[in-house]
Amino acid sequence: MPEAPITDPLVINRTLVAIAILAGAVACKSDANQANAASTGSNVSRDSSNGDRGQGQGQGGRRGGGAGRGGRPASAITLAASDVGVVKHDVIESGIPITGDLRPIETIGVRARIEGDLVDVLVREGQRVTAGQLLARFESSEQETGQASAEADVASAKSDQATAQWNLDQSRDLFKAGAIAERDLKVAEQTLESAKAKLAAANARLKSTSNMQRDTRVVAPSTGIIEKRLVQTGERVTRGQQLFSLVRNEALELTASVPAKQASAVLAGQAVHFAADGKDFDGRVARVSPTIDPTTRAITVYVQVPNRDGALKGGTFATGRVVQKTIPNALIVPMPAVRQSQENGTTFVYRIADRVIDVASVTLGVIDERAGKAEVLSGLTDGDRVIIGNVGTLGRGMQVTVLGSEDQGGFGGGRRSGRGGGRGGRGRGGQQSAPATK
Repeated sequence: MPEAPITDPLVINRTLVAIAILAGAVACKSDANQANAASTGSNVSRDSSNGDRGQGQGQGGRRGGGAGRGGRPASAITLAASDVGVVKHDVIESGIPITGDLRPIETIGVRARIEGDLVDVLVREGQRVTAGQLLARFESSEQETGQASAEADVASAKSDQATAQWNLDQSRDLFKAGAIAERDLKVAEQTLESAKAKLAAANARLKSTSNMQRDTRVVAPSTGIIEKRLVQTGERVTRGQQLFSLVRNEALELTASVPAKQASAVLAGQAVHFAADGKDFDGRVARVSPTIDPTTRAITVYVQVPNRDGALKGGTFATGRVVQKTIPNALIVPMPAVRQSQENGTTFVYRIADRVIDVASVTLGVIDERAGKAEVLSGLTDGDRVIIGNVGTLGRGMQVTVLGSEDQGGFGGGRRSGRGGGRGGRGRGGQQSAPATK
């Protein structure tokens, strides 16, 4: 059921007064909030303004520091003593490069001359032997018996020959005296000839049996090293079977190929310098092939290398060069110092003159890549210092300090001062740095 409307004037007036008071309070609170908001906005604006100024100062400080670093630095470089080479007079050789394998001058296969049983094998692989040294022995009783029989036959034949010779002498005297017929003299002569033939046959048989007896002893045919031992004690071998492999290594031979266009420059007797097994050796050209290989278009060169101490082993790979020409007093520059222009392909070096880098164009002659040096025909003089290797960006006019040299202090202090100033500029980033002077 709906309520009845309020009609009392007093209640209505009180209600209107309460509503007015409430509205006023709300209005005052709204004004206070607006004032506080305005105050807060002003503070935020001031903080933002202060932050902008701080950021600007920070950026200005970094710009100031950057200006300190961005100033044109001194054009200089410091090098170690190993980065500098000296141009000087020295010996240089020109040659033809060769590569190949070193092989023994001779490899001998020791074979059995007879068939039989081995009763003793006296050497092993890697053992050094001399010519005539006993390597192995066969069972030799049969050969010893045969030799004894042959010696007896020789002795008998010699006796028969002596008797026949005496009979012939007597028959000649009797025939002169007329005591015997001529037929008897002829018989005596024939008997002597027969005795001589029997002695020759006995000697031949003795020689044969002696050879068989000798062949029961296997000896080294030459001085060398046993490369392979192919038999064992007690083994039965056939005639012609290989027993050992003997290597003569007092001299080795390098077999190398040389391009046909350089064939005429290689002659027997020329010196050869080569490296093998990390060591340097010298040799001589022993022989040169008379023909050019149609497949490789190269000739074969044989280089003989002395190896009396056995320092080199057969099968070692070697690389070197055949010496064509030797220049005893050439002006030499280290090869790592020589550079090539990317624009026109000319060769040049960075030369140090009065602690300043200069670019010097050079003309080269003989180049010895193995020794790392080249002959200078023009562009440098004896005693010039040049920069070798990759040491960074270089240019004409740069000042250079070489550590450990007499001129180290001439520029080192200035370079250290420049570095200190740079660090100072970075440290005072909030202040404007002074521009660098050129």
